[in-house]
Amino acid sequence: MARGSKEKYTEKQKRQAEHIEEGYEHRGVPEKIAAARAWATVNKIHHGGEKSGSGRGRPENHAPMRKGGHRAGKGLGMQYGRTGGQAANHGR
Repeated sequence: MARGSKEKYTEKQKRQAEHIEEGYEHRGVPEKIAAARAWATVNKIHHGGEKSGSGRGRPENHAPMRKGGHRAGKGLGMQYGRTGGQAANHGR
């Protein structure tokens, strides 16, 4: 198996990578970089490709799937958005 081959991945993992890649491309990330990031995310979730043998499985780590939206916009400070006090007084 050549390096970079996706032969050992399940159909579910391939679908997930395709969906993640589309999301990156939608945000303007170049195609090659989007594909690399997508497969890195799938590897982080599933701990690599499909493993052979009984008892080799590990539970999926879903944290990388949630992280994207959660981390968006962090570190912008006062440039966009409100301080805690401004948010608390909003709508009063």
